[in-house]
Amino acid sequence: MSKTIKVALAGAGAFGIKHLDAIKNIDGVEVVSLVGRRFDATKEVADKYGIPHVATDLAESLALPEVDAVILCTPTQVHAEQAMQCLRAGKHVQVEIPLADSLADAEAVVALQQQTGLVAMVGHTRRFNPSHQYVHRKVQAGEFNIQQMDVQTYFFRRTNMNALGQARSWTDHLLWHHAAHTVDLFTYQAGSPIVQANAIQGPIHPELGIAMDMSIQLKAANGAICTLSLSFNNDGPLGTFFRYIGDSATYIARYDDLYNGKEEQIDVSKVDVSMNGIELQDREFFAAIREGREPNASVAKVLPCYQVLAKLEQQLNAAL
Repeated sequence: MSKTIKVALAGAGAFGIKHLDAIKNIDGVEVVSLVGRRFDATKEVADKYGIPHVATDLAESLALPEVDAVILCTPTQVHAEQAMQCLRAGKHVQVEIPLADSLADAEAVVALQQQTGLVAMVGHTRRFNPSHQYVHRKVQAGEFNIQQMDVQTYFFRRTNMNALGQARSWTDHLLWHHAAHTVDLFTYQAGSPIVQANAIQGPIHPELGIAMDMSIQLKAANGAICTLSLSFNNDGPLGTFFRYIGDSATYIARYDDLYNGKEEQIDVSKVDVSMNGIELQDREFFAAIREGREPNASVAKVLPCYQVLAKLEQQLNAAL
């Protein structure tokens, strides 16, 4: 495909805007349709980014013959359904993490992707952050073997608010959304499947109906282990922080920045063409479409993550 890839983006909230900003830096890609829950608010974003078509129904955008691909930045609960809607319409699709909030739905998306042959990818951004790419290349070169990953995912989110401080119409989830990042990254970085997984959670919030605190332990077939702590109750530094403890070094990753164990910053500016993980993720999606290949973080490649999440959910439900 040499022509401009024309994209519909669904979800004009905080993460949708991150993708719009990223796509501005990618040649040969044009967002031609923006889908949002509220027309006026969606049109305001569309006007800012010069997007000609606005809709409140994804089906309306999928009906546009010029649309080649769709990026879904919509509520978790509709990810799988909408991803399959896009594939049935003959559109390539990138769905923001998580692919689904159940294993059955994740498997259904993978099956449909394999049937259609279209590119279907999930926004597992950690695979693309320069900091994590640097570590991945060390592992692949045989220069670093992970013994342990220690990860903290902390937010202060006791109400349904997005990253812009705006009210959400849906409830976020520590296991199916935020843990998915680390479960997938651990498998990817260790280069070995997860063979043991344990989880415990704190009290269920009386209004949100979810656990606000969670602890997860993972072990890979090659012996590497991972400890993940998650909280929506943390009133302090926010975000996800990764410590890689290996046989030859220690690395600390904070988003797109990387440090050694002595807190000395490592220059990762030359790892890829951008320091923006979302942009690199989008670049991979569009490159896979042009080249007719399976992308990194394809629905099939990340399915093992959702198999682990399903087992953890079973553990947590049994403990209630």
